[in-house]
Amino acid sequence: MAGFNPLAPDHLGPTACMGEILAEIVATTVGAGFAEPQPLIGPYSSGAPAIFIDQCGRMGGSAAMIGAVGDDDFGRMNTDRLARDGVDVSAIAIHSSLPTGTAFVRYQNDGCRDFVFNMWTSAAGSLSWTPAVEDVIARAGHLHVVGTSLGHDHIWQMIERAAPLIKARGGTVSLDPNQRKELMKDTDGRFAKMIAQTDLLLPSDDELFLAANGVPEMGEADAIHAIFAQGVCEIVLKRGDVGATCFQSDGTVTNAPAFIVKEVDPTGAGDCFGGAYVAARRLGISVADALTYACAAGARNVSMRGPMEGAGMRAQLNRFIADTPRGAL
Repeated sequence: MAGFNPLAPDHLGPTACMGEILAEIVATTVGAGFAEPQPLIGPYSSGAPAIFIDQCGRMGGSAAMIGAVGDDDFGRMNTDRLARDGVDVSAIAIHSSLPTGTAFVRYQNDGCRDFVFNMWTSAAGSLSWTPAVEDVIARAGHLHVVGTSLGHDHIWQMIERAAPLIKARGGTVSLDPNQRKELMKDTDGRFAKMIAQTDLLLPSDDELFLAANGVPEMGEADAIHAIFAQGVCEIVLKRGDVGATCFQSDGTVTNAPAFIVKEVDPTGAGDCFGGAYVAARRLGISVADALTYACAAGARNVSMRGPMEGAGMRAQLNRFIADTPRGAL
């Protein structure tokens, strides 16, 4: 029916997200890779799940992060940032001997990015099910899953354990495929298993066809139909500088134009988009307005250097929406 919201309300409990928490360092030169010395800037708080949950908290949604950092400055930078932005950090473990994970990023001439990750051999890879994690999951109302975590065996086991527990108490699940070539591996059908538990899917570009077990030649409409047939209730397709489209299982389609900004750093834009959208929908905001907030969050973030430096409080996003021109639908 029109106006149906597939996500559990915010008052049921926080949106929980688990996975990597990183410090990001960015090359200031444009080119391919890190085969020779580069001038660098950073560190910035990062990690796709951390960026998502930070924007969720800044939007005013109840939010909790499950992860692990080292007992070092990079770890403290991240936990301090998340806590300051309203995120429950009680389930972030502090590892005594492994360092906080890192990501080095360099932009190519065509706008693509090369990453060098120290992720799963860092504190981020030590994540395990602890009493603190148990407590967060027991009171969570929603689980957001980022595709970068599906290839890690222990985190996948935690996701498999957490999702049914949250859904059993009336909670819901969202998934951002967020594919990175540097992190892709054989996930033994984990992506398909995750789709089967997902209420809200947040793909970009060809990730829509990945979720439909198809290829671009099948067409967008057929891919949407195939995904709904797997039980997904709402699909929000991120179209970059064109905007975004929400497809609902009742046939409702809502389009939102992009905000026009000068792109400085696109890393984290999709995660900020997702954090704003999930928080808005869980707070009872309509699809159209949630899409506007999400597009604003993504655009505001790309206009600043650093993967979550542009994540906006709701009041900041309101000002951004009022002051920033938009493209055509």
